[in-house]
Amino acid sequence: MQILYINHYAGSPELGMEYRPYYLAREWVRMGHAVHMVAGGYSHVRARQPENPLTPGPLIRAPLRQLMDGIDYHWFPTPAYQGNGWGRIKNIWAFLRQVWAATDRLITEVRPQVVIASSTYPMDIWVARRIARKAGAKLVFEVHDLWPLSPIELSGMSPRHPFIRMVQKAEDDAYRDAEVVISMLPKVHGYMASRGLDLRKLHIVPNGITLDEWQNEPPLLRPDVIAALDRARHTGATIVGYAGSMGRPNALDTLLDAAKKLLHQAAPLHIVMVGDGHERARLAERIAQEGLHNVSLLPPIPKAQIPSFLAAIDIAYIGWQRVPIYRFGIAPNKLMDYMMAGCVVLHSVEAGNDPVSEAGCGLTVPPTDAKAVVEGLRQLTLLSPAERQKMSARGRAFVLANHTYPVLAQRFLDALAGPPSTSR
Repeated sequence: MQILYINHYAGSPELGMEYRPYYLAREWVRMGHAVHMVAGGYSHVRARQPENPLTPGPLIRAPLRQLMDGIDYHWFPTPAYQGNGWGRIKNIWAFLRQVWAATDRLITEVRPQVVIASSTYPMDIWVARRIARKAGAKLVFEVHDLWPLSPIELSGMSPRHPFIRMVQKAEDDAYRDAEVVISMLPKVHGYMASRGLDLRKLHIVPNGITLDEWQNEPPLLRPDVIAALDRARHTGATIVGYAGSMGRPNALDTLLDAAKKLLHQAAPLHIVMVGDGHERARLAERIAQEGLHNVSLLPPIPKAQIPSFLAAIDIAYIGWQRVPIYRFGIAPNKLMDYMMAGCVVLHSVEAGNDPVSEAGCGLTVPPTDAKAVVEGLRQLTLLSPAERQKMSARGRAFVLANHTYPVLAQRFLDALAGPPSTSR
């Protein structure tokens, strides 16, 4: 099967996030399918951008094709930007305009049988629909986040804002015109039906992990991370680890509030955080100003080192803001990593689903509640070795059964090939 996968922010292990398009595509290639990834030359979530060896520079200046692990990437040049202002909108427009103009060329080169619109924003449905109709291909809409509901509820944007109106039109068009809708979020049925989706089109395919990152001996951690873990271990502290993005949605102030309450506890805990994001500098300043000597904040580590980091901690932490949008469910990659590593997890969340409770691999407490986080950490430190081992095994078994990319890639293909879903 010839698959054209449009994801503006697609990355790879070499380039950084987003990883999901790469891992699904790689599995499809292994199954014998041909996958063409259409992506923008600049994305704010990548660690680095694709480069053209013939025209060196920070950004590609012309369309570029690169073969990575059997996936044929089609990069379209887009301008750099910061934040979520006009720069990002210009970047989106540049990408969509170029892919629209390249419709005939892509059809000739790829001859797609399936066209997937998969960017975070839904406007890519318009270019995907154009290509699918002209090629006679099946049109698939893959939902990462609910736009425009996410910027309305998380950022307070007005439903009457011209940008929001445009995004809403795109979402409604996608639900009407796509033959298959794939959602990573599990509790979206009511909302999507309210926007006109025939629920027989809907299939749930969550995020997951790739097995090969867990089958070989992981690389050693960076020396500064090893030193921080060793210092904490030598004090006899229980080590609480966090690995991932450091933005407002991650609610890391709650973790620091808990650290402050734990400063003078008889049974010490030490928090080790690795990652990067818009909030990192402010969090570092908070740690310094408040004398949180029980917190170590370190730069992000390569993805390949995540298993080594998680193997060195006692409790893994993940937190969320208290926002209504999570009623539709959550699908965090880092939580899948935590569970695959066999970590005992403290999950600070209120959402439509909770993988930690489903798997029985830790404890869930209310979000943005430092007192509840402190109490949850205390309870987890009191676990016996046997209880800890049972939690560890349950979390890993849950991921292996439901969240590995070979499983998810097949579920995605089954949604394309099988009859419409009627399950809710």
